[in-house]
Amino acid sequence: MRSMPATACLLLLAACQPASEPGSVQAATPPVAASPTPRVGPAAAAPAATADTDAFAFAELDIQALQARMARGETSSQALTQAYLDRIAAIDDAGPTLNAVIELNPDALEEAAARDAQRKAGPVLGPLHGIPVLLKDNIDATPMVNSAGSLALAEHRPTRDAFLVDRLRAAGAVILGKTNLSEWANFRSTRSSSGWSGRGGQTLNPYALDRSPCGSSAGTGSAISANLAAVGIGTETDGSIICPSAVAGLVGLKPTVGLVSRNGIIPISSSQDTAGPMTRSVADAAILLAAMAGRDDADAATAQSVGRAVFDYPAHLDPDALRGARIGLLRGSMGFHPDVDDALERAVAAMRAAGATIVDAEIPTAGQWRQAEFEVLLYEFKNGLEHYLRSHDAPVKTLDALIAFNQAHVDTEMPWFGQELFEQARVKGPLNEEAYLDARREARRLAGEAGIDAALEAQELDALLAPATSPAWRIDPVLGDHFTGAGYGAAAVAGYPSLTVPMGESHGLPIGLVFMGTAWSEPRLIALGHAYEQLSKARTPPRFLSTAELKPRSLRNDATGAQGAGR
Repeated sequence: MRSMPATACLLLLAACQPASEPGSVQAATPPVAASPTPRVGPAAAAPAATADTDAFAFAELDIQALQARMARGETSSQALTQAYLDRIAAIDDAGPTLNAVIELNPDALEEAAARDAQRKAGPVLGPLHGIPVLLKDNIDATPMVNSAGSLALAEHRPTRDAFLVDRLRAAGAVILGKTNLSEWANFRSTRSSSGWSGRGGQTLNPYALDRSPCGSSAGTGSAISANLAAVGIGTETDGSIICPSAVAGLVGLKPTVGLVSRNGIIPISSSQDTAGPMTRSVADAAILLAAMAGRDDADAATAQSVGRAVFDYPAHLDPDALRGARIGLLRGSMGFHPDVDDALERAVAAMRAAGATIVDAEIPTAGQWRQAEFEVLLYEFKNGLEHYLRSHDAPVKTLDALIAFNQAHVDTEMPWFGQELFEQARVKGPLNEEAYLDARREARRLAGEAGIDAALEAQELDALLAPATSPAWRIDPVLGDHFTGAGYGAAAVAGYPSLTVPMGESHGLPIGLVFMGTAWSEPRLIALGHAYEQLSKARTPPRFLSTAELKPRSLRNDATGAQGAGR
């Protein structure tokens, strides 16, 4: 997947240097921010407890368990929201911060109190009623900033919510805050560091602070893995939900393009962009997806969901779904890390024992779409971004203005890497040019009809199975990411769904597998992912020693506390 030239590296992974093995370069962690932006939000009292997961009252609890506690009167949405705010203050602000949350919702406690009043008066709005949710900082949510991590938009406060945020609030969710991300969803440079933004600094991986959180939904991945909120939302163009979820031991669900509206999300690609759940369980991902999905007249792609989408996704949580399933293992996506291969072989054996038929499969066009995809993204980024900036009255209105801003603020916006992708996109023309139209048709055909669909039809398969990505590599602000491989690219380019689920670890670093299917196959992927999850129970939460020392026990190799190599 990642053997492309650096100039065509894609993209949202912040994974542009595939040649090096993770851990091959020792580098200092980038500073949190050249000009840190103070977090805005409700004051939170400093908790007396340590940051150990076991010491947190709501550690690893899923939506159903939290709802049960609220229904019994054992807690409230306001108490739950305050507990997460306290935990953010302890883990994300104190000591060596994870730097995952970029801004808090100043109205979060007020929203939670309103949910408690609604619960008391009745009726409860659904499974998300009173549940705190974190959003990636490229999604409009009042009254907060929406910046895509850029200082150029540090004062950009949209006046209305994104469509998916409207949906979440209508379902009773409490918007807790915004998470850091790879700046511009990692469509700025070919040499970027995953999880770094000018506004937010460098997000860290909660399993080992010198390791990458992947991107671009880095903040959401680290925050939800560290139990800083119940659930979170990321966005993806090519890997930005799947990769950070996998390296953070999470479930990540990238929906079919058109299932979730992109209205109110700072864009890269109208062909590939989508928002999706990042959670600690498949059940939570299904609940969150059911709330987010829906037709929106402001996003024409959602019209395709009519008659195809199945909105009761939790109804497909079948623990016996592997029995009788036919799944194709993409062995061509393996081989980039022995621990990943070993874990995937164990997962295959477990699925076979549960009644699945696993056969070797291949995508006949694997990788052939890369150049066409890159051309499409350059065109669509310029056009989509400028439309968002103008229609949302942003402080800057054009890509040229953003390039000029970065050049004028080199010390804070470009201390580590440049804006080569901006420069390539700026010269692209309108979306009626033949070069763009041809590339779009070719990319979709090669990844979709001639790719995933052909592989599924050849052996009558329910889904394809591949490794999600490598274990997290060391953060290297000088050279950029040291990404070695992944298996999800075809689904991203085709606009098809993919679901990553934890399957094990490599020296304490989480690794995941990914299920992929044809368009609108979310119900089947959720069923298969849930069944595997119930077999494997592979998620191991990060274990913090204290609020002042967030190094996990699993990567400490002796009594003196020396940190292992993690290779």
